[in-house]
Amino acid sequence: MIQLQEIKKKYPDVEIIISDGGSKDKTLTIAHEFGCTIVKDEAIKGNIASGRNYGAVHSKGDVLLFINADIRFQNPATFFDYTFNNFSSSIFAAMTCYVRTFPEESRLADEIFHTFYNAYFIFLNRIGIGMGRGECQVVKRNIFNEVGGYNTQLAAGEDFDLFRRIRNSGQKILFNRNFIVYESPRRYRKLGYLGVASLWTKNAVSILLKNKSISKVWEQVR
Repeated sequence: MIQLQEIKKKYPDVEIIISDGGSKDKTLTIAHEFGCTIVKDEAIKGNIASGRNYGAVHSKGDVLLFINADIRFQNPATFFDYTFNNFSSSIFAAMTCYVRTFPEESRLADEIFHTFYNAYFIFLNRIGIGMGRGECQVVKRNIFNEVGGYNTQLAAGEDFDLFRRIRNSGQKILFNRNFIVYESPRRYRKLGYLGVASLWTKNAVSILLKNKSISKVWEQVR
């Protein structure tokens, strides 16, 4: 939140919208303290896709940035400078970047896991499948609207599905290797790397073959 507030000083038109899916921690209290716009759709019931679409509906900008509440940018100023001055006028419809765990909590296993999956996601974009993790997805609004936003029927894999549909529509996706966002490793600590990888793979395959996710709900890990 602090990172985004610093960006807002430089780019006053930036909107910081918290689409609340029923948080029970101090997220809303902190959001109020920082003057964020808070929207809450009672019908969301933990559905990530619905929450993201609801946030997009309440935004006004031409470029949408979807991130999780607890991610951190390695270099937020450079990221937003690029988004405003380069990406917004580029041929790309969407952009994503590297995802790694918080440096202060990272283990060797985390580095190996994320190095492999970041490379794999770059490969998927190169061969035209389209991939970007929900930790950081930048999408031009007109393209987002054209493809219908996130698929609210998916409890999981909505991030992969959105970029897949954007790519299938003939648009280009940029995996920007100059940027990194950091995430909490708590899901990996609870489920293990194999557990997380298995969920990702099963949901991705099911979406590709059946257009629906295996998971009925994406479990929150606190």
